[in-house]
Amino acid sequence: MARELISTGNELAAKAALDADCEFFGGYPITPSSEIMHVLSSALPARGKACIQMEDEISGICTALGAAMSGKRAMTASSGPGISLKAENLGVGYISEVPLVVVNVMRGGPSTGLPTRVAQGDLLQAKNPTHGDVKSITLCPGNLSECYTEVVRAFNLADRFMQPVFVLLDETIGHMSGRAKIPDLEEVEANKISRKRFDGDKKDYKPYEVAEDQPAVLNPMFEGYRYHFTGLHHGPTGHPTEDADVCDALMKRLFKKVDAHTDELELNEEYMLDDADIMIIAYGSVSLGVTEAINRLRAEGIKVGMFRPLTIWPSPAERIKELMGKFDKVLVTELNMGQFADEVQRVSGRSDFDTLFKVNGRPLSPLEIIEKVKGM
Repeated sequence: MARELISTGNELAAKAALDADCEFFGGYPITPSSEIMHVLSSALPARGKACIQMEDEISGICTALGAAMSGKRAMTASSGPGISLKAENLGVGYISEVPLVVVNVMRGGPSTGLPTRVAQGDLLQAKNPTHGDVKSITLCPGNLSECYTEVVRAFNLADRFMQPVFVLLDETIGHMSGRAKIPDLEEVEANKISRKRFDGDKKDYKPYEVAEDQPAVLNPMFEGYRYHFTGLHHGPTGHPTEDADVCDALMKRLFKKVDAHTDELELNEEYMLDDADIMIIAYGSVSLGVTEAINRLRAEGIKVGMFRPLTIWPSPAERIKELMGKFDKVLVTELNMGQFADEVQRVSGRSDFDTLFKVNGRPLSPLEIIEKVKGM
């Protein structure tokens, strides 16, 4: 049986972490994500677990990575400026293969930008959140219920793929309060994915010596299995190396462990697309306004539908390409200057679609979307 409650997106993200057996939160308060840490600061210690407010965002992610290295399910949360500060240590998480959930409640940017206003300008930051080559897994809830379910999914994917996993909320959905239906605890537990462990002879343990499409097998620290964590390129036991073949194989595996298993990652919503004449592409909180606009346009006899990716990265490239081949009229809506529109153009080879962008910190209203569609 599903549970039903009234809550905000940020509070639901925190509740999801608790129900997903998160054992550690490390971070620093920043608008508009602070409520996540506020909820966990009392709820985690009450369960015998830990929530630490550090002196800044850098130390916040360092503590979370350390907890994850010791085998704990760990999480941090922030907004765009804080994610920028976390960038270097996110790289450590990717190359050493440490599972971590990172929630970014997006606000207007760049720099300090619009701290209390909505934006979706961190999409490309989530795709490449650190220097060098990384293969991002990024989820993007579009309603209150998904603020819960996508954070739960993020914990499972972090343990499955052994790397940081981003969840992109935004100010609107993070602070929105409303009714949400969420899975019961038995369903959450039944679908839990735990990280793999090595149980063989200690002398045979080589955590990074795995198949070319698989993540490292990192046993928790302090349990007798010896290996090395490093931000440097490394060999089977984690010790640094500059061997050209080993370094090449490592980087290719970090990509292939994701690319070879996109069937486990891709999740989309297709709303009223079957008989539509116009397709709108939307994600996150913008999809709420788009859904309302579609319902009103349908009432006027204008057949519009929506494609909404919940997994933003890796992008649902094949499905986008397929749909772009079916629809002559397409509208891409975003609260940025076209970060996902560029991806739509890349995968489809088309540039003849319409766009509706907004970057003043205000949401796209259904009326604005309706007006744009009628102009098409």
